[in-house]
Amino acid sequence: MTTETLDPQLHIDELGSRARAAARRLLSATTDAKNTALREAAVALRKATPAILEANAADVASVAGSKPESFIDRLRLTEDRIEGMAAALEQIAELPDPVGRELARFERPNGLLIERVAVPIGVIGMIYESRPNVGADASALCLKSGNAIILRGGSESRHSTREIVACMRAGLKAAGLPEDAVQTVQTTDRAAVAALLQAVEHVDLVIPRGGRGLVELVRDSAKVPTLLHLDGNCHSYVHQAADIAKAVAIIRNAKLRRTGVCGATESIVIDRAIAAEVVPLLAEAMTPDCELRGDAEACALDQRLVPATEADWNTEYLDPIASVKIVAGLEDAIAWVEQHSSHHTDAILTQDDAAARAFMTAIDSAIVMHNASTQFADGGEFGMGAEIGIATGKMHARGPVGLEQLTSFKYLVHGSGQIRP
Repeated sequence: MTTETLDPQLHIDELGSRARAAARRLLSATTDAKNTALREAAVALRKATPAILEANAADVASVAGSKPESFIDRLRLTEDRIEGMAAALEQIAELPDPVGRELARFERPNGLLIERVAVPIGVIGMIYESRPNVGADASALCLKSGNAIILRGGSESRHSTREIVACMRAGLKAAGLPEDAVQTVQTTDRAAVAALLQAVEHVDLVIPRGGRGLVELVRDSAKVPTLLHLDGNCHSYVHQAADIAKAVAIIRNAKLRRTGVCGATESIVIDRAIAAEVVPLLAEAMTPDCELRGDAEACALDQRLVPATEADWNTEYLDPIASVKIVAGLEDAIAWVEQHSSHHTDAILTQDDAAARAFMTAIDSAIVMHNASTQFADGGEFGMGAEIGIATGKMHARGPVGLEQLTSFKYLVHGSGQIRP
């Protein structure tokens, strides 16, 4: 039977059953064994670099001409990016093991001693688009936190994903851990995604990572609990007390370092008091590399801006385009950002600490920054080694989802013969 003739439901049932068995074995895995698996997987990635690049070239060729450059950039692997994946595995190996952490300990008046300890979630389904490095990052984080993972990468990255997963499984085998702790869906049939989202007997959590269409599909179709984020419509607000030169440099990085990442600034908000100075400097720094779409007031300040439409204020471009909005001041900026933000990452650029604190308190986003590029919205930059995604909800985890966020907890109750009256 070829991968394209697999029955999606039976295939997911088999993957889920094997993942559940692997997750049980991981419960007793030592920290040393998990770290050995990660380091051996890093070795395997480096050795397999030529094979991974060849597979990735086939993936890129399959969508060339039909996808925008930002999509191709997310899909494309290079020697440096593969080395980055390997280095991330080694960094995760150096991090403290989140499993078994004592979160609380207390004694009841009746003598019962109660501990709350961190435990793995179990089996995690990861559904993602285009970025093949997600497979390595997610697998490593799940392994270190004691979880088994079933990966379903986009069809456009299937060749790259298979090579990367083979390296992760090689690391597990070298460490004497179950290879089925990392598996990938072997069919591109979309029915397999639906089956994974319904697999409540096998899967404990599904995490999607991709565009709005994918995330909404998961949100609307899943019976399995989910950890979601929608758009990364991130804002950088230039307050009237900003260091203007610093602010312009930050915004250029926040928008153009990599336009296809979810932490890229998509909208620039500027106080009216300094707009006449900031807008021309911003246009000089950003064009022709980035198209700026401004409101009428911003466009009047520099002819290099083009008029924005109402849709621009709510758009995650993931391309070299940014919207520019002029506001009356801090309160107006807070109201505007709260109305249009996707609550992923927003930033204020100011030398006024009181204004920064007011903005950071009022903006209800997973990450709020002061005088820094929104492109720092990344688990690796937060010291987590890597991330499995950015969660914008408010339950269980929020912001970068790293090792600690991939654990739950249980209570251990120690008695000495107590009976309840």
